[in-house]
Amino acid sequence: MRRGHWRSHPPPWWPAGEQWPPAHHPGRHWRRRSRFVWKIALLLALVLALSSVGMATLVSLVFGHAPRVAVAGPTGLALAALVVVTGLALVFLAAMRRIGLPMGDVVSAADRVASGDFSARVPERGPPFLRAVSRAFNSMTTRLSEQDRQRRDLMADIAHELRTPLAVVQGRLEGLLDGVYPRDDARLAEVLEETQLLARLVEDLGTLAHSERGSLGLRKEPTDLGVLLGEAARALASEAASQGVTVQVEEAADLPLVDVDPLRIREVVTNLVANAIRHSQAGASVFIGAERRADRIAVRVRDTGPGIAAADLPRIFERFHKGGRSRGSGLGLPIARNLVVAHGGEIGVDSEVGRGTTVTFTLPLPT
Repeated sequence: MRRGHWRSHPPPWWPAGEQWPPAHHPGRHWRRRSRFVWKIALLLALVLALSSVGMATLVSLVFGHAPRVAVAGPTGLALAALVVVTGLALVFLAAMRRIGLPMGDVVSAADRVASGDFSARVPERGPPFLRAVSRAFNSMTTRLSEQDRQRRDLMADIAHELRTPLAVVQGRLEGLLDGVYPRDDARLAEVLEETQLLARLVEDLGTLAHSERGSLGLRKEPTDLGVLLGEAARALASEAASQGVTVQVEEAADLPLVDVDPLRIREVVTNLVANAIRHSQAGASVFIGAERRADRIAVRVRDTGPGIAAADLPRIFERFHKGGRSRGSGLGLPIARNLVVAHGGEIGVDSEVGRGTTVTFTLPLPT
């Protein structure tokens, strides 16, 4: 078989109906790049030809009206035209090298990205404006690649989180139907608990999706944070007691009202306090407090638990990230962060192994 024949026709062993060449085949993108470069070359050649004709006409007119010039005449005109054509040819080659080839790189890489290959990068060369285009293109493909990775990871994490409670529900229902378990209220309560866990997980995923998309509706109203913190502490009192953990609300005087969605901010505080309780050992304490800092209100949740390892700190606000002792879904902190950001605030963590953890978020005061 002739060399290069497979470039336009698939080999005999290629599956029928499959695209040839493949979408990520480098030869395909190279051919498109070559065609683009040739089109640029033809365009520049046309410009060169028209420029040559124009320069020749200009030289003819100049020397035709200046008979005293020594180079006037056929030989002088030919020499001048040769110089002009040579100069324009050199300009053409330089333009192809500095503009045509870098633009061809961008076109080839864009074609690869369009076919789903987010690893495409463009070498930064050519004039400044083309180097700027290459940098912007590379930055775009880097973000696309990272978003694609996060999307795949998110799908895998959701499948993993849903699989466990569904398997438990299925196993217990099958046991009830087969007579392995007695059909009493205790068994039904276990199944109900798992379905409630699934409902909370789905609700958390919905809240996270809306907050990240910016479509989460906030019903803001003047709110007393001191009252809100007390309500959150009382709501988790039974859970704290079962863990042997003490929850204390630190009183703060002269706290102004803040314009927030009280339900969403209470959800933030509840998530933070519940996390502190779950990660604390018996006998530990959790402190909740708030204070004014210039034009903001800072809310602080501090525990005396085991703390967070330095390697885990940068990732604690990532979806589904769990530490070694975590028993939750890994969505509480990402939801808390997004709700705080939706209110125009910020959130951060300070922790040291063996000395507890402090989570602080701020909310802007009304102007």
